[in-house]
Amino acid sequence: MNCYNCGGVLSEKDFCTRCGVDVSHYKKTIYMSNAYYNIGLEQANVRNLSGAIISLHQSLKFNKNNVEARNLLGLIYYEMGEIVTALSEWVISKNIRGQKNIANDYLDKIQKDQSKLEMFAQMIRKYNQALLYCQQDSEDLGIIQLKKVLSMYENYLKAHLLLALLYIHAEEWDKAKTEVERALSIDLNNTMALRYKKEIENTTILPEDRDSQKKRKKIHSVEDIIKYQSGNEVIIQPLNEREKGTSSIILSFAIGICIGLAAVIFLILPAQISNAKQDANNEVKVIGEQLAMKNSELAGMEQQIDSLQAENAKLEEDLGNYIGTDGKLRANDQILLAAISYITDQTNYLEVADYLDQVDSSFLETEASEAFITLYEQLIGLIGETVSTEFYDQGEIANNEEDYETAISYFMKAYKFNDKNANALYELGNAYDKNGNTERATEIFKEVVEKFSEYRIASKAQEYLNNFE
Repeated sequence: MNCYNCGGVLSEKDFCTRCGVDVSHYKKTIYMSNAYYNIGLEQANVRNLSGAIISLHQSLKFNKNNVEARNLLGLIYYEMGEIVTALSEWVISKNIRGQKNIANDYLDKIQKDQSKLEMFAQMIRKYNQALLYCQQDSEDLGIIQLKKVLSMYENYLKAHLLLALLYIHAEEWDKAKTEVERALSIDLNNTMALRYKKEIENTTILPEDRDSQKKRKKIHSVEDIIKYQSGNEVIIQPLNEREKGTSSIILSFAIGICIGLAAVIFLILPAQISNAKQDANNEVKVIGEQLAMKNSELAGMEQQIDSLQAENAKLEEDLGNYIGTDGKLRANDQILLAAISYITDQTNYLEVADYLDQVDSSFLETEASEAFITLYEQLIGLIGETVSTEFYDQGEIANNEEDYETAISYFMKAYKFNDKNANALYELGNAYDKNGNTERATEIFKEVVEKFSEYRIASKAQEYLNNFE
């Protein structure tokens, strides 16, 4: 570890033995950055890419010059299909350490493979087109575009997640489950994919079959009885009495008559009435149970409908989050094309400037990520002075030909790409004045006086302002 003040090698002491500066907090910061880098490396090795990204961002918060963490972060973004963000990290890493940096190899490898550069550009365009189709409620066309994107780069995580979301919205559960599993094979701890998987499982579980009923058995109260008709009387004889001798036949008949009458009056009729009541009660009980079951199923279905409606609203919100704004889609496209153009041919600065000029300034101020702004500023710094001079010369030519509208456009670009070009700002005000827009010219000359007061050209601008006071 080297001292941040003098560059000397630090010892175990809390101060630099070379320059004497206190490095205790600095060493703790570097140790924390390295610790988070090691955690991120372990997470990346087991394909927990989401967790690795969080750990590596923490590492860079402690030490933004941690080249190893930044290079690994770029590799993870590249693996997930986030090409613009990956290029941003590697360009920043290259500017931090120009020599002995593996980021140079990554950028050179991409630069040499022109077909892959074009493939990435096509992939981004098709993905953005799929998002626009979703925004226009043309989800079928969006699915087709996403399939084309994944045929070009099958590890594009966002494309898998958006395709799964569209399948869920269309209730094609098997296809949605397949896309979620593919997303998890890329990033096993992706929060969005895990949430989609849970929703799919909750939606596709079938309720248990609750229609089976127990068979009821009829219980007979009188068994093993033989009965027969004798005239108008019913004779009932127990089985165990069938083989009695003839000596007791007469007595048996008399007793049988009495028992038969008593059974008819006191046993058979009440038993039949009781059985009828019991059967009726059983039927009422079964019907009540069935009614309660149907009411429970109905309540469950109503609850499931409410849950599905809430889930549908959430999925539509997720779809809106994926779509984003038109400005963001175009900005990502233009910054990627600018970076690819510069990597392909560093002398092709006008084409790079053209792509950068299409990035809306309001997007940079409100929506752009830190990596996006860093890459944008890096590219501006690399080509700014050269293209500013070129645009200034073109503005002079248009000014001499009295084509003031064109001159205004060129001088404006010249100052945009190099805000230290005082002549470009002054000539911009001069062109507005010649074009009849004195109000705008006055604003420009005031800006010249404020920003370049130490330059001679500020006095010329002040002379112009004095003539209108």
